[in-house]
Amino acid sequence: MSAYQLLQLASQLLFVFVAVAVTLQMIHRPLKASLDTALLFAVVAFLVAIGWLHEINGVKAGRWENAVTGSLLMAIPYMLVRLVDDFTTTRRAILGAAAVGLAASIVSLFVFPPPYPGAVVLVLVAYFMGFTTYVAVAFVKASRGASGVTRRRMNAVAAGSLFLGVAILLAGISAATPGAAKVESIIISLFTLLSGIFFFLGFAPPVWLRRAWQEPEVRGFLARAASLPRMPDLGEIMQELERGTASSLGAANAAIGLWDAEAGLLRYNASHFLRESGADQMIGGRAFISQKPVFSDNTERDDPAHADLYRQSGARAVMAAPITSDGKRLGILAVYAAHAPVFADDDLLLLSLLANQAAVILESRILIDEAARVKAMEETTRLKDDFLSAAAHDLKTPLTTIVAQAQLLERRARRNPEEPANLDGIESLVSESQRLKRLVLELLDVARVEQGRLVNYRENLDLIELAREVCERHSTDLHRTVLDAPGRLVGSYDGARIVQLIDNLLENAAKYSPAGGEIRVRIRQDGASARLTVTDAGIGIPAADLTHLFDRFHRGSNVDDRRFSGMGLGLFICRGIVEQHGGSIWATSAGVGQGSAFHVVLPAAELISLVVEQAG
Repeated sequence: MSAYQLLQLASQLLFVFVAVAVTLQMIHRPLKASLDTALLFAVVAFLVAIGWLHEINGVKAGRWENAVTGSLLMAIPYMLVRLVDDFTTTRRAILGAAAVGLAASIVSLFVFPPPYPGAVVLVLVAYFMGFTTYVAVAFVKASRGASGVTRRRMNAVAAGSLFLGVAILLAGISAATPGAAKVESIIISLFTLLSGIFFFLGFAPPVWLRRAWQEPEVRGFLARAASLPRMPDLGEIMQELERGTASSLGAANAAIGLWDAEAGLLRYNASHFLRESGADQMIGGRAFISQKPVFSDNTERDDPAHADLYRQSGARAVMAAPITSDGKRLGILAVYAAHAPVFADDDLLLLSLLANQAAVILESRILIDEAARVKAMEETTRLKDDFLSAAAHDLKTPLTTIVAQAQLLERRARRNPEEPANLDGIESLVSESQRLKRLVLELLDVARVEQGRLVNYRENLDLIELAREVCERHSTDLHRTVLDAPGRLVGSYDGARIVQLIDNLLENAAKYSPAGGEIRVRIRQDGASARLTVTDAGIGIPAADLTHLFDRFHRGSNVDDRRFSGMGLGLFICRGIVEQHGGSIWATSAGVGQGSAFHVVLPAAELISLVVEQAG
């Protein structure tokens, strides 16, 4: 047997094998696409069988038989165009042109007796080559929007169509130009064999090959799976699972519906056409209820109640599998595409495996969230205990003084009503009452901070004048406060809160400078900002505390509660004042014993900002 005969026989056997394979697929799943594929290769197999019969009997085909077989051959481009419409969307004009071309080809084959005129052969070849080239280009374009196995299948069909067109082109040129150098038949047979191989890969790939094509995407999906439960947001986890599933199955989209037991609904990501559905609704709901994977090659037929929704979303084919962990129903994993041939029967098994992996990931996330909630509750309890301890300690001191002083005044008044009032005792009583009042107001301010109601009415005020009043009240022999501020600097502020802000910062400067010293307040305008600086030589701030200094109840790790009273709320309130003015606040320090710095930026009506610095 010659090389030409061997190639010819191999290509013929391959096309017959593909015809048998796609026919079995059509019988198992009678879809339009599988029917069109089976008809295409049935025509090819019929032409091969006719050739074998003539070769065995040694009989040449007659005129009418040639016209019939030629017509069947010219039907191949039209059938390929129909297959393009099955896998993607083809314009009606293209389908119409292919049908008209087929009709014209059949007429010419029956009108002209063989041997056909060269011009007729060239026109027939042009029709065949033109539409097979269109098919190849259409499948390549469609593959760009696909992934995984679908992309590979479409590229294979595109290559098969192109090789078949080239083979027909070479055969036509050889037949139409008998006087010219003929193309070797072995080359035509080689292109025909390549066409059969690629058609086999595109239309009837074996299971092992589909799995090999899917492996890179599945492997990548599984490689990312371990890190998914610790992603910051459940929505991001769902999107990543959906992307991995769609890529692994070569589908356009995938969707996860999580089961909300209280509402009795499957809830989807906001990025999908479907937001929620009942457990017994949609194709996915059927998988959830039955706890078995479900496939629909025609959603409008299988779920007519939601036909419009499927049509609008381009979900003409849907596969869905339940997401279940240890008998606990978590939801469903669905993939959907505009065309059913994207999916194969064995894809249901792969989807179920991916759904099981999704169940592990989601269950891990649930456990992580539960652990985080427990930790948050423990932290809340700790903060509450710390607050109660600090509040009890700070409130106890002035209350003890007030009660003791009041009792003393009462006893003196009862023993000797005529005795003059004890002014020192009264002053102590008033002082401690004011201290108690400040503590209570501080607690109320914390509530206002959390409610966003700390800053109220604003008006144009001179920041320097506000700072001067505060500095005069805080200047003592132990802590002399010096203001360095030129002219006026007017901004739109809640005056009482700005005074409270500067008060708190200066009180901190004095409190945490037990050895005394100068506290310098400096105000400067810097472009569209006003900068206010308060410096001292206090105990400083450890670097580890800087990021938490403005948290509620937080106090520096170098603060001795027995020496420095407080509940850790003053700077928290300062942050509330600043942020509710639309600004920001932060702290810096050269280290323990080196002083500290607080910086505040406050936009104002005149685009003025405020900076407070307390540094050593």
